[in-house]
Amino acid sequence: MAQFSLPANSRPEPGKIHHAANGAPSAMRFKIYRWDPESGGRPRLDVFEIDTGDCAMVLDALIKIKSEVDSGLTFRRSCREGICGSCAMNIDGRNTLACTKSLKDFGTEEVSIYPLPHQAVVKDLVTDFSQFWAQYESIQPWLQTVSPPPERERRQSPEDRKELDGYYECILCACCSTACPSYWWNSDRFLGPAALLQAWRWLADSRDENKGERLDDLEDPFRLYRCHTIMNCANTCPKGLNPAKAIAEIKKLMVERRL
Repeated sequence: MAQFSLPANSRPEPGKIHHAANGAPSAMRFKIYRWDPESGGRPRLDVFEIDTGDCAMVLDALIKIKSEVDSGLTFRRSCREGICGSCAMNIDGRNTLACTKSLKDFGTEEVSIYPLPHQAVVKDLVTDFSQFWAQYESIQPWLQTVSPPPERERRQSPEDRKELDGYYECILCACCSTACPSYWWNSDRFLGPAALLQAWRWLADSRDENKGERLDDLEDPFRLYRCHTIMNCANTCPKGLNPAKAIAEIKKLMVERRL
């Protein structure tokens, strides 16, 4: 039987426990992954008990912990409206957005919060997006044309515009890619669900005139075809999108152009 082991000093150890004030009417426990690269120590799991009576979402609780209990807690946030994707993290085993995850969704009194899986941790709940952004840039996510530009705009019929629904809404939070086993195994060569959904968004755009070169760039045993339709991407997307469908559409185009 194959034996696997974690890298040295990577297994989290029990951390500090911060108790709520006595008599807190709406106390919840949050077990949060902590790691400071400057400390040189192992990651730890700190437990925070706080009164969540004035909190609606997980992000509200994190902000309260940072403001009132531990100012060193590090995480990304921005819009608080499920638009920017900054606060993506793993909450109770599922990649999602902390700003749209309601505290009412939890049947237990303890919530586990970890950084997105597979990405290198910068500090606490902040991960390194360098490779993710490089893969997104590699699909050239902008309109490409060869015909002379019109005087005002490149028009599109309502029917053609409708073809982009379910794809343009992607906020690049990386929840889908970091939930994909194929991406875990081959992230150096497989583009992942997020980048491929964006690739299809431009292939599906009737105004784009560079579809041939876009498909040539994706014609690779790894960049596209490492997708095994596991469907984790669709199951975890906080916007309800289906990257697996977009990948299937790209594969379909690949077959059609060979006929």
